[in-house]
Order: sequence, then C-alpha cells, then structure tokens
Amino acid sequence: MNVTDALRIRKSTRAFRDKPVSREQIEKILSSARHAPSGTNAQPWQVAAVTGDKKDELTSGMEKLFRAGDMGGMDYQYYPVKWKNPYKKRKVECGRQLYSTLNIDRKDKEKRYEQWVSNYHGFDAPVLLFFFLDQIMKTGSYLDYGMFIQSIMLAAVEEGLATCSQAALGQYPELIKEILGYDQEIVLVCGMAVGYEDKEADINKYRTPREDIDVFCQFFE
Repeated sequence: MNVTDALRIRKSTRAFRDKPVSREQIEKILSSARHAPSGTNAQPWQVAAVTGDKKDELTSGMEKLFRAGDMGGMDYQYYPVKWKNPYKKRKVECGRQLYSTLNIDRKDKEKRYEQWVSNYHGFDAPVLLFFFLDQIMKTGSYLDYGMFIQSIMLAAVEEGLATCSQAALGQYPELIKEILGYDQEIVLVCGMAVGYEDKEADINKYRTPREDIDVFCQFFE
C-alpha cells in the first residue's frame, strides 16, 4: 500500500469488531510512527497502550463521571472558545452527518447522549492509546505530536486496522493519569481507538467531505 492510498482510506472509525489486536501489531505500528519528525529531534511523545481489564477500568470510570454530570476538562484548550465560519459550518455539518447516519433526530437528546457516551469506551475498540506530553514542552511539540499521531494512523491502515483519534479520551485527565500511574503534572494530549473496523455498522459508512485545494491554498510565483 502506498502513502496516497493510506491517506484516502484512513477515516475516523466509530464501530469496531470484537477481534483482538496483538501487542506485536501495536509495537510494529509504533516502531514505524517513531520516525515522525520533531523539532530538534526531541521526540516528545509518551504513549500508553491500554487493553483488557485496565481499559475496562478506564472506560467505566470516564462513563461514570460523565453520567454524574462531570464534564471534565482537557489539560489544554483544544477547540476555539468562540467559533466562526467556515469552521463552525464544518463542525455543524460533521455532527449532522453523524446523527443522520444513525437516524437520530436532532431533538432526541437521549439517543444523542448515549451516542456520546460511546466516546468514552473508544467505541469498544480493543486497544486505546493515550498520548502524554511533558509539561515543559510548548506549542511546537503539539505540532510534532500531530505528525506522530498521523503516522500511527497511516501505519495502522497498512496493518489492516482502523483508528479514531479522540479528544474525548483526554476529557478526564486526572482519572486517566491516576489509573495508569502517571504524574498529574504531565499533559494528556488525546487518545486513540485502535482495532478492526466493523464494516457492517452504519456509523462507519459515511465520510466527511474535504475542501478542494483552491479553497485553502494560494500559489505565488
């Protein structure tokens, strides 16, 4: 598989098969992704690969907090405080596609709520990856992390695996650090669900659109 194909195949998968992913597969993916670039070769990434009972402890803990009304809070500001177009329009359309694919009406708060809960279970993927960053690292390291995470997703495609990078898995950093034994001072960047795609699930059958090149690029000569 070439890089172009992997870029086009990769998508945010939100339903996974009940099929295990081996440690060897995760190690192979991370071994490829570690070649991602980083400023001064700092390689700021620290990864927790979580499966089995520990995954169940984490996911049930996040769900419990959410159902109790605790909305949590990421270690940094991921989204804009105030949205504007075209970003707001794309965000709204993304949500509309998701819920319309599932036949969940905009006014059906209960079903929308339950769908959101599935985020905290990584959509039942067998592996959850959590990405941590030393607190001393600054904005450039977040850029480095993005390239590293994309490298993981592309390497996963080559392995026949699907992924979904999730800000929601970074919503309860104190809980996750406590359960995994990380210092509370470290930054939890986000998480990622990894597993085999359930290709029969409706939620995996839609694709969010991408803008044409002329929308976001200007050429100067």
